[in-house]
Amino acid sequence: MRALFAREIRLAFRTGGGSGLALAFFVIVACLFPFGTSQGSELLSRAVPGFVWIAVLLSCLLTLDRLFRPDFEDGTLERLAVGPIPLEGAVAAKIAAHWLTTAAPLCLAAPIAGIAFGIPAGAAAWLFAALAAGTPGVSAVGAFGAAATLSARRGGLLLPVLVLPFCIPILVLGTVAANLAIEGGRPGSALLALSGVSLASVALIPFAVAHALQFNLD
Repeated sequence: MRALFAREIRLAFRTGGGSGLALAFFVIVACLFPFGTSQGSELLSRAVPGFVWIAVLLSCLLTLDRLFRPDFEDGTLERLAVGPIPLEGAVAAKIAAHWLTTAAPLCLAAPIAGIAFGIPAGAAAWLFAALAAGTPGVSAVGAFGAAATLSARRGGLLLPVLVLPFCIPILVLGTVAANLAIEGGRPGSALLALSGVSLASVALIPFAVAHALQFNLD
């Protein structure tokens, strides 16, 4: 599993891997956000967490199609399915690598964007914590979508339609936690709920992903 994890990290940073593409997309969307809002609006600071979360979700979607498809096309996925590592373990390694190379840089960039848009530094810290807690679940849900659409024609177009509805609980809890921090409330309960949803996704979804991959290989 360590070798597979290291391989996924190397592939993510190669040309066409997409890890830098997600961060670049997030930066571009962040630069466009001020043009669509009123800088003097009192609701601007409350809109920032939701905007950041949506931008992070969309950025993560850009790389999901490459999570299994290259291995499916060159036969590597078949060798993983019959290899010494359980397919669920291989899926978990791929999810971990996707989070580290795609979601983790976004988690670091998002609070900087939030501060630039005027939210307090303390709230930006809570925004980072919410993203760090919730994005592993996003990677897990995205992996299931990538596996379910693997053999579908134009699966990359179906992937966002399948994944985004299942990310709504993570999006809502993450936004609530950041907004509570902005308003001076107690975001701890929302963050704990978000962590629970994310951990449950990471623990359970690899088994569903492995089943979906095996179905595509049969």
